[in-house]
Amino acid sequence: MNQQILKFFETNTVEMSVSFDAQGVITHTNPAANVTLDYPMGLAGVHISEVFAGTFEKTPEGFRTELSFGDSEKPVMVYRRNRTCFPARFRYIHAGIPEYEYVCLLIDVTNEVFLERRITQVKQEADEAAKVKSEFVANVTHELRTPVNGILGNVRILQEKITDSELAGTLRLIERGCNDMNNIINNILDFSKLEAGKFTLEIREFDFRSMIDYVKANHMPKITEKGLQFFVTVSPEIPERLIGDELRIVQVLNNILSNACKFTSVGKVSLEVLMTSRKANRLELFFIVTDTGIGIDKADQDKLFKSFSQVDASVSRKYGGTGLGLNISKQLVTLMGGSINVESEKNKGTNFTFSVWVDIPEDEVDSVPMELDDKTQSFFETAEKEENTLYVFGTEDNSNELEDKMSKLVLAVEMDNWEKAEMFMEVIRQLTENAPREIKTATLRLKMAVQKADYDKTMETHSNLEALLPKR
Repeated sequence: MNQQILKFFETNTVEMSVSFDAQGVITHTNPAANVTLDYPMGLAGVHISEVFAGTFEKTPEGFRTELSFGDSEKPVMVYRRNRTCFPARFRYIHAGIPEYEYVCLLIDVTNEVFLERRITQVKQEADEAAKVKSEFVANVTHELRTPVNGILGNVRILQEKITDSELAGTLRLIERGCNDMNNIINNILDFSKLEAGKFTLEIREFDFRSMIDYVKANHMPKITEKGLQFFVTVSPEIPERLIGDELRIVQVLNNILSNACKFTSVGKVSLEVLMTSRKANRLELFFIVTDTGIGIDKADQDKLFKSFSQVDASVSRKYGGTGLGLNISKQLVTLMGGSINVESEKNKGTNFTFSVWVDIPEDEVDSVPMELDDKTQSFFETAEKEENTLYVFGTEDNSNELEDKMSKLVLAVEMDNWEKAEMFMEVIRQLTENAPREIKTATLRLKMAVQKADYDKTMETHSNLEALLPKR
């Protein structure tokens, strides 16, 4: 590189350029260096150690530095004429030309350093705020649980003593509200722990089929009460005993099955468990929860796993919930090494799948096959959702369900159980949603009578609707 090229480069570069001789005396600087270092007349004659104190040291022979030549940038402190300093990125080139023996190129990084420090400060403040929020939520939820459980305990005592049916119905509503509140409190507490990174899995050995039986027994009453079918199947290849967090697997299953029951008025809910992979003493469990409920538009499915999010506001008003359950489930499944997904179509049901990894106890290892069974392979190769015709007015499935729910509505009214009557009425409304106008009008009138708990009007409007329905 000749002297003319060096001089042109030095004069025109936007970086600061400082050249010095073998004695460490500065010979040339460009305008950018003169302005930034506050030397209006240039730095010629100034020793390099004045500008890079601590990086270059003045010696009788000239200068000494531990910096090496090369294209890589190094951080240094650069001193102005008034002895104030600023951080810079520095490149050091040995040109070997008189008056340009050495060339330093500098970039002022004061703003970058400030931003980095500010980002670190903001992150620390955010972490502290998250910690405070997490502790506050934990304290509040624990405080809320005490009075809620107190109310729940007293309600259950009263239920054993009360014989009046109307008052007993009111107590059932209070009990249901307390249970819902406890579920919300638990969700908020789990969400807070997960967000704060303080959530840990409790890994222990458990009986897998006993766990499935417990889940089935927990949901069977609610599902069958709605007149739904409930099917549970477990692949025989899955061993009796496994090692994992049983409580959290149950929590995810409970959340998905509760949603399936909540959003399904007719048809069925099914749970299937398969073994989909094995690596040494670990295996992957694959859970499939299918329902014939209201379904979800494809455009809305991304909202399902976001915190405090539901498909739309009407879902929250109609069915309740915080919108935290599936977000928590997703985080729990991720902690257990798996993933969760949904496939759904409006009015054609929903298919939730999730996987988790668990360990096999030493004495069970030899009993677990290394290959996937034919049923599992078939599911992944040809899995297709069945057409749900329950909501299509006039089909055989729709007519059968309508007949069944109309009969159960009358039975609930005769037993003076208006809460259950409203539940069956909602199913009837969904089953006639795409029916002709006169049937939809008759359904609306029946619904209004049920909501008012008017026996005579309910029986009258029930007969009117029944007369309009197609005969089989």
